[in-house]
Parts: sequence; structure tokens; C-alpha cells
Amino acid sequence: MNVSGIFPALTTPFELDGSVSLSGMKHNIGLYNRTGLAGYVVLGSTGESVLLSREEADLLLATVKESAAPGKILIAGTGAESTAETIARTKRAAALGYQVALVKTPYYYKPAYRAEHFIQHYRAVADASPIPVLLYSVPVFTGITLESPEIIALAQHPNITGIKDSSGSIQRIGEVVAGAPHDFQVLTGGAAVVYPALAVGGRGAILALADLLPEKCVELFQLFQQGRHEQARQLQLQLVGASKLVVSENGIAGLKFAMDLRGYKGGVPRPPLLPLKEEKKNAIAALLAELYPAAARV
Repeated sequence: MNVSGIFPALTTPFELDGSVSLSGMKHNIGLYNRTGLAGYVVLGSTGESVLLSREEADLLLATVKESAAPGKILIAGTGAESTAETIARTKRAAALGYQVALVKTPYYYKPAYRAEHFIQHYRAVADASPIPVLLYSVPVFTGITLESPEIIALAQHPNITGIKDSSGSIQRIGEVVAGAPHDFQVLTGGAAVVYPALAVGGRGAILALADLLPEKCVELFQLFQQGRHEQARQLQLQLVGASKLVVSENGIAGLKFAMDLRGYKGGVPRPPLLPLKEEKKNAIAALLAELYPAAARV
């Protein structure tokens, strides 16, 4: 399964009463379908997946599947703390029509975990999965980093197609590209490092920022593919600032507020996460108006 290109790590919109807004998700997918996004990632970190019930997760998976344009690759976050539950979620996503499973590292028993635990876990999931598996290393949330030797070992498995590496380490991406089979695909999870990740052999990115500025993120990928490196570098520098203010400093609340400004259904995060403070809103609005005047609304 080819997963090259730019994917948004989809946010989950909520209604005023706190329930999942399926109409909001349909609205967003309808807008994203007009862009060059390669597909959609549902139930990732940006989607507040750990705050959703299993019933809500299934509804979101079904809604995105129904709303996605033909040809869009569908990736479902299926990672759980236990190997058995991860396998069950992965099979459920496959039954709903998803083509790839994004599987984060277990992390609750972090002091006990060693490389052998992750290798055994991922191999068992990949053996049982009816769809290809993407490893997912997101140390900012889990406190666990999949290191290069582990990734390269897992890359030998025929049903492990790649990794989303959100560590931000270009060195690790380069090491994995150099040491893994040629068809193993490395995607970065950081909008600030897309260009350098592509330069060392990455195949694309899964980005929170692509929820807000899908056209810009896709343009960066296309410029690199076309060999227009100076233009790609300049665009990358623009995205660094947007990613820092909107995503890194203000998290899901900041991203959702910025999405509202552009005409997407962002809304507020689910408690215990809190809405964005007023003074932060002004800074984000000013950034969008200054750096992306043509991208104010879609």
C-alpha cells in the first residue's frame, strides 16, 4: 500500500452538548476532498481518540469512509494498550473499509517496556491484521520513542508498511530509510520538518497542520517532488511559524480555533481539555491574517 503524500490527522468536531458532530466531520471532509490530500487519518492523537468511546470511534470511521472522495487512502488509528485489543480494533477498521492501521506504542507500563515488548507487540498485530500496519511513534504523548534498530527490525515484516515518526528527529528518519527495506515508508508527523524529512528519503507526512492549511502542506510536498527546492524551503519556513503557534504552543484547542477561522468545523476540544483562552485567539487570528491572507477562509 502506497502511503506517500500528505495526510491530515483529522480533528474530531463536537456539538455544543459535547456529542460527536458527524455533520461537522462530513463538512470538513467535503472541503478536504477538493484538495490534493492523499487521504485521511481518523482516530489519531489530533482526533482526541483517547477521549472517545468505542461507539463514537466506529461512527467517525463510518462517516469518513462514506464522505471521502474516491481514491483517498483511509488510515485508522487502532492502537490500544493491549495487543489483543489492538488486533480487535484493527480488524474492525478493516471491516469498515479502512486500508491501513496506524498503531501507536503501548505506554501505560512504560517502566517495564523494552524493545522486545514492542517488537513482539507489533509483530503479533501485523500477523493478525487484514490490512497493512503503520507503526506510530509519538513520544510527546506516550513518553516512548521507537528507536532506529527496533523500527528497522520491524520493517522486515511483510505486513508492516511504514512508520509515522512524530519525534521530529531527522537523524532517525535517515537511519531508518538507510537501514530498512526500500519499500518501507517513513512519514513524519511534524509540519516543521517536512522538507528535511523528504530530503533524507521520507515519503510524506501525517500532519495536524494539514487540517488547517491542507493546500500549503500539499504544495510543499509537490514542490519537493518537482525539484523546486528553494521554493519548497521557503514554504517550509512559513509553515514552521504556523505550526509553532497554532499546534505546538496551543495544541488541539488552538488548531480547532484556527480551523473555525478558515471555515472548517473546529469547535472546542472535549474535557478535560479546555477551550483556547481569548488572548491566544488574537495571536492566532493575527498570524493567519498576516502570513496567509488568501487562506483566511476556504
